[in-house]
Amino acid sequence: MSAYEKQMSRGTAPRRVFSLALLFSLLCSTALVAASGNAAAFEIFGIKLWGSSEDEDADIVDPLRYAVTIEAPDADEDLAEKLENASALKDDEERPVSGSLGLLAKARGDRDQLVAALYADARYEGVVTITIEGKPLDDLLPDAEFSGPQPIPVVINIATGPKFTLGDIRLAGDAAGLAGADFGLIAGGDAGSGAVLKAEASIVRALKEEGRPLAKVTEREIIADHATSTLDVTLTVAAGPVASYGDTTVEGTEKVDRDFTEYMTGLKRGRQYSPEEIDEARDRLLGLEVFNSVTLKEADSLDADGNIPIGVEVSERKPRYFGLGGTFSNTEGLGLEGYWGHRNLFGRAEKLRIEGAISGIGSNELTELNYNAGIMFEKPGVVGPASKFFAGANTVLEHPDAYDHFSVKGNTGLSYELDRQQTVSAEVALDYSKITDSFGKHTYLIASIPLRYVFDNRDSRLNPTTGFRALAYAEPSYDILNGAAFVKLRGEGSAYQSLDAASKFVLAERVAIGSIIGAGLQDVPADRRFYSGGGGSVRGYAYQGIGPKDIDGEPIGGLSFFETSVEMRIAITDTIGVVPFVDVGTVSTNQFPDFSGMKVGTGVGLRYITPFGPLRIDAAVPLNRGPDDPHFGIYAGIGQAF
Repeated sequence: MSAYEKQMSRGTAPRRVFSLALLFSLLCSTALVAASGNAAAFEIFGIKLWGSSEDEDADIVDPLRYAVTIEAPDADEDLAEKLENASALKDDEERPVSGSLGLLAKARGDRDQLVAALYADARYEGVVTITIEGKPLDDLLPDAEFSGPQPIPVVINIATGPKFTLGDIRLAGDAAGLAGADFGLIAGGDAGSGAVLKAEASIVRALKEEGRPLAKVTEREIIADHATSTLDVTLTVAAGPVASYGDTTVEGTEKVDRDFTEYMTGLKRGRQYSPEEIDEARDRLLGLEVFNSVTLKEADSLDADGNIPIGVEVSERKPRYFGLGGTFSNTEGLGLEGYWGHRNLFGRAEKLRIEGAISGIGSNELTELNYNAGIMFEKPGVVGPASKFFAGANTVLEHPDAYDHFSVKGNTGLSYELDRQQTVSAEVALDYSKITDSFGKHTYLIASIPLRYVFDNRDSRLNPTTGFRALAYAEPSYDILNGAAFVKLRGEGSAYQSLDAASKFVLAERVAIGSIIGAGLQDVPADRRFYSGGGGSVRGYAYQGIGPKDIDGEPIGGLSFFETSVEMRIAITDTIGVVPFVDVGTVSTNQFPDFSGMKVGTGVGLRYITPFGPLRIDAAVPLNRGPDDPHFGIYAGIGQAF
């Protein structure tokens, strides 16, 4: 059973378990890597847990330590931060260089980087002066020696100069008919080097979208008028001819089939060139999860037939992987999980994953622990590059508050990417289960056809700042043993909006609604009803803690639910953020939500940004707490809450 199927079959809360398990797995993997390399020091997320700097510096020839002072009296707080971030001397200050020659080379490189940072902020009169032991860098000989007491003092003085704006804008050549304003080139506008280069790329992209793969800037004239602090820009562009795809060649494959890699690009010879299709091909190859990197490049010229050859360069990942995970909740106890997988089973990116988990340790009696085991297989490209066949089998034995549940399930289906933003999938599933709940003991054999549509244009899956994601889900089901038929419907949308240019303030909103029609509550298996509460839905409440309950106070689930959440994601630094949030939810025994009994939770979270997504810790309290609700909830994971 996929993670999505588990979420759909049990409501929304189980997402929190996967997140914390993944966090634990990554920590374990880092520890294994450190151990395999005989590392004497252990560092994660920039924090040294044990070991010494001397251990790391042992491989540096003639280590020389230095101390950096950056003086930029004219820079505002934002620019000062950018300049400090651009300084490799400052960033590597704790690590010595290799002798005097190493310090000189690092200082010269640093000056270039700092000048580039000034240009990016439209400071074209900025001057960077670096002194080492009080001597200007330009006055030092190439073989200068620094023999004073360590750390060697290094002072970087930055005169930022005035901020330039754009002056005269002229597009020439095949871009003469375009308006510079359409690409951000506006008199009086942002003159930063990054803004100009972005405009160049956008102009070339616009021409390439006409099917012209050889479009390029042939001449660039940039004149800084220091008297008026303006930047005049003239760009000459050659569009080149309209062309179709030629041959696609692939380099870098070893264990992955080369012809299959070419096929998965979907770039058919003779079809008109499109930069968007090139981007889709790159994303599709990366989505196979067998490559560390993928590069697609158009040739510098057309072939003899007037077509554009495409070159693909890839580097492969290790095919096998494994991991161990752990979870902990103040209401659900300890959980452990393990998994093993293969990314390239038969040489064409076929995936096999075997996993198992046990949870409820400490909160349940030994006879009521929860067990989950499954196997999943995927094969991409079965009916075109955008398609994927999948199949799986899963067995579950669990004892949440709402029911006791044993099941064996098998499923198979197909997913298809309509484009980079839209995906549809359909599958056939058969689920045999035995469930004991408030209505007694039942045996079910459910045949179902889950259908799903997803639209996703977010700028990031783990930490979005702009965009929207929408999901529509329908699962017609028939109980072969008992004759009940019903349809489970669910819709969910989340939106993200940056409130400032630097995305330091991001407003995130989520709404979800669901309904089961065609059968009464007692005829729908307990594990397929809707529940709410917990880290993935309404924080501050227990898992499955929101909604109707039986006479013993145990949840019975509902035929409908509604949830919404609002977060303000505030970046304190580049790596630290805080997130105040409010969650609202309700579950009803009616087929459609009646919005009665709404439960509200609120709290604040801490985020630590890492390359694989933000580490998340949320603390929440229930605002309209009932007698069976906890006083607070704490949740941890990787990635934002939604």
